[in-house]
Amino acid sequence: MQIEVYRMTADGDTLTISLEAVCDSFSSLLWDIEYYQCGSFEVYIAANPENLSIFQTGRIIGRDDDSQHFGIIESVQIDTDAENGDYLTVRGRFLMCLLERRIIHPTYNVTAAKAYSEIVRNAVTLNAIQQNNRRIPGLSLGTVSGTCWEQTATLQVSYENLMEWVYTFCEKIGGTANIRLVKNSGETYKMVFDLSEGTDRSITQDDEPHIIFSDAYSNLLSFSYASDSAITRNFAYIYGHGEGSWRKHTTYCVGDEPAYLSRYELYVDAKDISEEEQVEGVTVPIPEERYIELLKSRGSEKLIDPKTASESEIAANSTQYIYNRDYFVGDYVTVEHKRFGMIQPKIQLIGMIESYDQNGRSLTPTFRKE
Repeated sequence: MQIEVYRMTADGDTLTISLEAVCDSFSSLLWDIEYYQCGSFEVYIAANPENLSIFQTGRIIGRDDDSQHFGIIESVQIDTDAENGDYLTVRGRFLMCLLERRIIHPTYNVTAAKAYSEIVRNAVTLNAIQQNNRRIPGLSLGTVSGTCWEQTATLQVSYENLMEWVYTFCEKIGGTANIRLVKNSGETYKMVFDLSEGTDRSITQDDEPHIIFSDAYSNLLSFSYASDSAITRNFAYIYGHGEGSWRKHTTYCVGDEPAYLSRYELYVDAKDISEEEQVEGVTVPIPEERYIELLKSRGSEKLIDPKTASESEIAANSTQYIYNRDYFVGDYVTVEHKRFGMIQPKIQLIGMIESYDQNGRSLTPTFRKE
């Protein structure tokens, strides 16, 4: 496995990305892929004039065995030590962090039901691709895959951080977003924004081969599981425009209305949702039934499920299942610990820290219950 370093050359609103160097002599590498948030990386490498000239902030880091994930160098730290040698610590996040540089402005209104894929792609286009001064040079729309992105919604949003807002919707519907490099016809690259969905590989389905991590198969080295219901919120009271008893309001929950000890209520202040919209340059009122749907959509974003987390260490060199060939971050798998009689038939792999150092390669996944 080799590290690739790409140079970004800006000329106004034009960006040229080209391969600068390839490196295979690093001391350690952490490659942290996350499904519902921006991933990160860290490279620990000898400090010398050549590496100092290669690993610079603003450049892009990739791997020759990973065509989906690329990071941008955000910090470079030099540590000198007469006994142990001089080292660079190079850190950054994956390219989705570029969207963190934009907010949603002006107000983005979706008053007629649209697919989530269209909503998110439109928001990225309006705030990071289309407007000249706000463009992220070199960024374009890529592919959409997964049925979760076909779900529809209405909404109104303004001034939210674009990256955080995108991941909020990813977590809501079970999809993910990513920015990767794609080679142009020459020796340059462009950035594309993709939407996708993980695959169910658990024992609860029969369309895909089952992926089972178990102490019985010697591919589950350690296991922990935690559940916390203290932050649960499953019933929302949403209040929009107006004052006192005239204030427009509604409620929202998923499925049947919870009751008694299973009911966890939440107040949502949605005064920022305007009762008007622009139609062909003319300001018109939003019909009340559509405004109520906007309130419900805001309420759905604020509900909080019980918090569960499962952390494990799995066998990195297992020939039974190979990471990024047989299963990927975002997939649903099965995890069991037969010695304690615990089984999670369908649990999502939401993060994977891949580590390389003098001790070899290790995989530390993070799972979350469906």
